[in-house]
Amino acid sequence: MDYQKTQSENSLEKLISAVAFAARKHKNQKRKDEVEPYINHPLEVAEILVKIGGVKDENILIAAILHDTIEDTDTTEEEIRRLFGQKVCDYVKEVTDDKGLPKELRKKLQIEKASKLSVGAKQIKIADKTSNLCAIIESPPKNWTLETKIEYVNWAKQVVDEMRGVNESLEKYFDEIYEKAKEKLGYGCF
Repeated sequence: MDYQKTQSENSLEKLISAVAFAARKHKNQKRKDEVEPYINHPLEVAEILVKIGGVKDENILIAAILHDTIEDTDTTEEEIRRLFGQKVCDYVKEVTDDKGLPKELRKKLQIEKASKLSVGAKQIKIADKTSNLCAIIESPPKNWTLETKIEYVNWAKQVVDEMRGVNESLEKYFDEIYEKAKEKLGYGCF
């Protein structure tokens, strides 16, 4: 009798392949604290989507795991498309910044483009910003001043505020983490 994989088995295989791919691509990278392996970030983004947001869509979860590969590694759109499909590639492209632009312009464009993202990309971006705020609370970048941390936290909120209405649980969790960040950094600064 021929063994055929169920859709669930194929989905799990694809998800594990994405984790392995992202781990290889990010293998020499650290988070901004210069200690934590970078791969922890995309895994945390996917975990937030599943555990907090109740997201079950495999394409969104795979894109979450791969969300920084084009932006921060030598990964190409074609590679993502070939290995993980057009839908995953589209989500990754939506949440990818153009590193050829100045940082301040990239940040401004994230705010401007946020409301125009697809529902899936918005969910990835909200989980991404939440993960980044958690990092600022738990293991902030060593070279960031208090002012830089406050600017980042406020900017992240501006981005998320442009994407509201797609996943109440994710948005509520972001707000909780945002309040913790404010408390950690000092209420009077916001």
